[in-house]
Amino acid sequence: MAYVVTEICVDCKYTSCAAVCPVEAFHEAPDTLYIDPDTCIDCNACQYECPIDAIFPDYDVPEKHKPSIEVNAKEANKFPVIVTTKPPLKGAKCSDPSK
Repeated sequence: MAYVVTEICVDCKYTSCAAVCPVEAFHEAPDTLYIDPDTCIDCNACQYECPIDAIFPDYDVPEKHKPSIEVNAKEANKFPVIVTTKPPLKGAKCSDPSK
C-alpha cells in the first residue's frame, strides 16, 4: 500500500506533508506534489498534515480521483524529492477555500 496525492493538490501545493515524510517519498512538480509508491511506507503522517485533504491511501482513493494512483506512480520520479515546507502555491486551479 502507498499514499496518493490527488488532483485536489493541483495549484495548491501545500508542502507540510512532504516535510513530515520520514522516507522522502514526495516529489515536487511545478503545480503539485506526487508520492512515489515504491518509497512510501504508508506511515500515514502525510494524510493528517494535508490541510486540503488531497492525500489518500491507495485503497481508499475516491472513485473520481482513482486516476491519481497511476499518475503518482508514473510522474513522481520525473521530479525532484522535496523534504521541506514552502509557501503554498494557491494558483488558479486551487480548490482550497482559504485562498
